[in-house]
Amino acid sequence: MNRTNSHFLALASLGLALTQPMTRAERVSEMPNLIILLADDLGYGELGCQGNEEIPTPNIDEIAKKGIRFTQGYVTAPNCSPSRA
Repeated sequence: MNRTNSHFLALASLGLALTQPMTRAERVSEMPNLIILLADDLGYGELGCQGNEEIPTPNIDEIAKKGIRFTQGYVTAPNCSPSRA
């Protein structure tokens, strides 16, 4: 690679690197809200959005329908006492 090409490549890389912080700052303002529900003794199948038809949970179901659900949650303890501490 000759000197002209290497200078062009260096300037192009620098230009791309300088535009990244500006685009990232714009994206931060567009980020949605995040809601984390922490409930004591709430099982996976006890919400309507998880398939339960016996207990009505219309507000939580609406939030789940409009948002993203994370279904691969795991606990570190088999009981609810750590969430009470």
